[in-house]
Amino acid sequence: MEGLHFHFSTSLSNISLFSDFPKTPFSTWKSRTIQAQKQGLEKTTTPRPNKLNLQVSPHRAVSAVRLMRIEYGGAFADLLNTKGKGSGANEMGYVERTLGFCTRKLDDRDLRLVTDIVGGTIRWRRYLDHLIVALCHDERVFRSMEPLLLQILRIGFYEILKLDMPPYAVVDETKWQILRSLPAFQSYTVKGCADENVTLAKVALRPGAGNMVNGILRRLVFLKENNSLPLPKVEGNDRMQARALATLYSHPVWMVRRWIKYLGQEEAKRLMAWNNCDPSFSLRANTAKGFSRADLVKRLETLKVPHELSRNLDDFVRITTGMQNIIQAGLLKDGLCSVQDESTGQLFFSDCVTFRCSVISRRNGTKPDISSM
Repeated sequence: MEGLHFHFSTSLSNISLFSDFPKTPFSTWKSRTIQAQKQGLEKTTTPRPNKLNLQVSPHRAVSAVRLMRIEYGGAFADLLNTKGKGSGANEMGYVERTLGFCTRKLDDRDLRLVTDIVGGTIRWRRYLDHLIVALCHDERVFRSMEPLLLQILRIGFYEILKLDMPPYAVVDETKWQILRSLPAFQSYTVKGCADENVTLAKVALRPGAGNMVNGILRRLVFLKENNSLPLPKVEGNDRMQARALATLYSHPVWMVRRWIKYLGQEEAKRLMAWNNCDPSFSLRANTAKGFSRADLVKRLETLKVPHELSRNLDDFVRITTGMQNIIQAGLLKDGLCSVQDESTGQLFFSDCVTFRCSVISRRNGTKPDISSM
């Protein structure tokens, strides 16, 4: 495969990799909530205050609503990443209409966390859902869970398992320290938590939902710290192994089986691990406008965007975060730089060859074979 490169300018982040997942219609969201109340899961419900709520973490509230819009409303994650807005409407407007209250406005750090949490939760959904089902001890509880409650749990699981956030950032900090000091760590029940995911569940749903989130997240932390997460073992026949790997690497079973067939299991595992990596961007300084890579580096330092120089091309800089700062500063709009891959090789497939051809031809010592798709 060396020397063979594929480039797609269209974002693939919103193409569903969960075609073998059961889909839940958006119309069942409200009916599930009503059904949960009728079943007596909570005798008294807390009225949703139609006002500013400063207790709720803004990036978690926005993340939960975005995940709802993506999964049940068909929204696109990439189109929701502009500064606190989605499709031209204020992001907090969606939060208020969905949850019944609004939080403080998103700052730059909140916005980065929202992008990370939403993208990561979508990528790792199969893995997260497997653990949620295991900790609920009954798949029927998972299948009948209110959509908002499920999104809050997914966010908490992702933060603990993939972002390595400290437990007290997800569960109440004061109660967590008390909890850790008790001998009966597993059986201790934390009540009255006032932080983060627990608070979001209590305010947006009801106190019982917050207690449920608190209990499940505490159990998850205990299992993680004891290295005893209930994950499937890669054993049995080919189909069973493919299903286990699909859960561990959060990919569709059909895709895992196809990759194993053509690449072998070890290469398929490496490909899935790479596919789950956080996305990175390469910025190319527009030297045609007299804007060198050194100028680009100075602007990135001014914007406090972490970066590193490309090892392959002289006028490229790599970044993993801070794209919103670059967009807001107008570097892309003014044509001072562009987002572009650093593909190298002899054979290229691209769906936007007009601008790319000149760069590839100039950078390659030999004439490359460029095919338009």
